[in-house]
Amino acid sequence: MDALSKYFRDTFAELRQVAWPSQSQTIKYTFLVVVISIVVALFVAGFDYIFSLGVNAVVNSY
Repeated sequence: MDALSKYFRDTFAELRQVAWPSQSQTIKYTFLVVVISIVVALFVAGFDYIFSLGVNAVVNSY
């Protein structure tokens, strides 16, 4: 049990040293992640649509 309590003490000591972002930084970075995720999703969806049209054209031509 001593090893477990030492682990938690060390963990909390490390967490006290972390430089946490401010609230405004957190909001900005969260917004940036959401926007980039949407852009990447639209990009992948566009390629998926184009490739599915191509595959359907090839399959239906035979």
